[in-house]
Amino acid sequence: MIAYRQRGLVTVHAFLSVGVSVALMPIYATALPGLRLFTLAVRGVPTVDLKPGVNLLPYIVAVFLGMTISTGPVRRLGQSLHQLNLWESLALALQQTAYVAGAVFTLVWATKDDLISRLFLGEYLLLNCVVLTLLHSRAPRALARMLFSERTKLPTLLIGHADATENLDSWITNRSHLGIQPVGLLSETKPSRAERLLAPHLGGLDRLREVVREKNVAQVILLEWIDDAQTVENIVQVCESEGCRFLIHNNYGARFARSFTPIEEGGQHFLTFQPEPLEDPINRALKRALDIMVALPVVLFILPPLCLLVWIVQRFQAPGPLLFTRPRGGQNRREFRMFKFRSMYVAGHDPKREATQATVDDPRIYPFGRFLRRASLDEIPQFLNVLRGDMSVVGPRPHLPQHDDEFSRIARAYRSRALVKPGITGLAQVRGYRGEITDSEKLHRRVYWDLYYVTHWSLLLDVQIIVRSAWIVPFPNEAAY
Repeated sequence: MIAYRQRGLVTVHAFLSVGVSVALMPIYATALPGLRLFTLAVRGVPTVDLKPGVNLLPYIVAVFLGMTISTGPVRRLGQSLHQLNLWESLALALQQTAYVAGAVFTLVWATKDDLISRLFLGEYLLLNCVVLTLLHSRAPRALARMLFSERTKLPTLLIGHADATENLDSWITNRSHLGIQPVGLLSETKPSRAERLLAPHLGGLDRLREVVREKNVAQVILLEWIDDAQTVENIVQVCESEGCRFLIHNNYGARFARSFTPIEEGGQHFLTFQPEPLEDPINRALKRALDIMVALPVVLFILPPLCLLVWIVQRFQAPGPLLFTRPRGGQNRREFRMFKFRSMYVAGHDPKREATQATVDDPRIYPFGRFLRRASLDEIPQFLNVLRGDMSVVGPRPHLPQHDDEFSRIARAYRSRALVKPGITGLAQVRGYRGEITDSEKLHRRVYWDLYYVTHWSLLLDVQIIVRSAWIVPFPNEAAY
């Protein structure tokens, strides 16, 4: 019920923003010169007059297409759309205006239209951004008041222990715009004075039918799982006979300090730790295709001359093998041998020394090796691992097996990174978590972003990470050494 209300509010707001942007172009084109605020605000800049015969219809269609595509960011903000402040509204408006600008100027370039004024289009885009900013900061709350008026309120009765209401406190508060009104709590144990309640205590479960009728309850929420099936059945029967909606709050996340995701498979319902979009063979095929599209040109055209350059410099600074290959933990905890350009002086095989993470001014690193590491060029041979299928271009960075054992003792969910292939770059790296792991907090943040990638994978996310990683190569951050 609430999910449908929230989804409907977001959809109405998205349609409204599209309609306003589309209508704004012809309105602005036909506005009186005195209303053309942006050109008149700057002395000496003349009012834009469109040339006779200019056809605005294709540009209106381009605005429509750009705004329609840009509803994605609006929907992603759905849960907090009504809470946007002015700056957050401006950020969203800028994203949408960028989509519109791309559609409009692509049309200008494709048609080579000389009649349309570029200054007019620029003014429209600026005005559109301002209008959308105001719309996002004001309209969602106004729409909620209009769509969920007093007649559509949801008087909500809570059932369960008083301390369980704390888990829903912020949720109910943040959903008041959708009409939720807590009217009371039914609990077999009377709350203590120290417990803060969302609604007054109205007695025990024996008063359920009486309270539902007295308070005109539209929705009953069971705050936690109850093992007594007969008690739950009695609650359900009262709700059905009185026409109330009935919800059971899944409090497993709070009880076990983990987030669970409900899934349905073959008519059976399960709770899992995380969704895994890369278990879909179509998604795996798309990711593999992207890997090959990126890795093959690098291996054919960049790796050979770079190998020659590194080999020549190594002859003078640190003679020895060109590549450094050691085992790394891969997908499903299978080990593989990962390739890197050797960036350290050759020394006897010492597992303890090799397992020591590189530090700032590490004496084991030769001068050109330091440059290779800082620019991440020492990772280029790993594109061979990508073509072999051991790695992906994007994924959690692989570590030595002994580091995997060590890190898994610090971060409980660390091993879950191995649900996908390790990558040359990853979400954690482009967010600044690369290089030496000096404390548990850095490890936990890195694991957090790695698991976020596992559960939120998309082809677009991979492309964004690749682009940001390419930017980091000439402009490395301080963690690179």
